[in-house]
Amino acid sequence: MRKSNVMELGLTIPLQRRLKIKALPYGQEPDRRFCWDLHVIPMRSRPSLLAVHGYTRYMFVLYDLSRPEWERLPDVFSEGLSRSLSCAGFPAEAAAALCGSEPPLFTKTHGRREVAFLNRAWEDVMSAELALDESGRSQPLLDQLVNAEPGRCVGADGLAPAAKRLAEMVSRI
Repeated sequence: MRKSNVMELGLTIPLQRRLKIKALPYGQEPDRRFCWDLHVIPMRSRPSLLAVHGYTRYMFVLYDLSRPEWERLPDVFSEGLSRSLSCAGFPAEAAAALCGSEPPLFTKTHGRREVAFLNRAWEDVMSAELALDESGRSQPLLDQLVNAEPGRCVGADGLAPAAKRLAEMVSRI
């Protein structure tokens, strides 16, 4: 049975390899509102983190993470999420609501649809790469451009911007 609001970070196989993690459990189900899928992507030949919330498809990028940052990924993820949400105009309570009350758990990715949304987010990020700011880890302009695009997600039917869907979901938590 799932512990209430424990965040799960689903790692793709390439990210598991980068972190030298051999095997991960499946997620504990069913509350996908606290599930994110993470992937390592090359941005201008630098290893960067792509985080996608499958339930709403809200995403953020952390550019050019160093080896020590990859090694403390749960903390780096939480800090990146807080910065991304703050830059998008969410109140500080939104990050606290999404991060849960306990440290996040590493799991396998959260399903085929979620991985498809992650792949689509990667395509969207690469098409907006001109907005990449190489001077910082956080990428508020890039995040904003991608999260403003209408898309599909696991948590709702039809097309809508990810930022709008996340705002609606957070208001219900």
